[in-house]
Amino acid sequence: MSETVENLILDLLEWIGRKQRTYPETIEAWRTSCPRLPVWEDANDRGLVETAPVNGRSVVRLTASGRTLLKEQRPQADAPSNRTTFDMPPTTE
Repeated sequence: MSETVENLILDLLEWIGRKQRTYPETIEAWRTSCPRLPVWEDANDRGLVETAPVNGRSVVRLTASGRTLLKEQRPQADAPSNRTTFDMPPTTE
């Protein structure tokens, strides 16, 4: 894997590690159609992130492998991402 993609994956993990993100928010920010920068796809394929239902929303968070990689490669990064609560107001429909 290229060093560029690896660094971008670490950026993604750090971004998600700051707080849980919704799936739409994550895809909007990180999905790319560029075959040379498959950051989101590679992070998923490597099991570094997961999508899970939380309070009726689909959220993206770090897996244990993702937290370990981030801690090893960027020890200064704060990664409390797997909180059990998700701070997003409920929608009114």
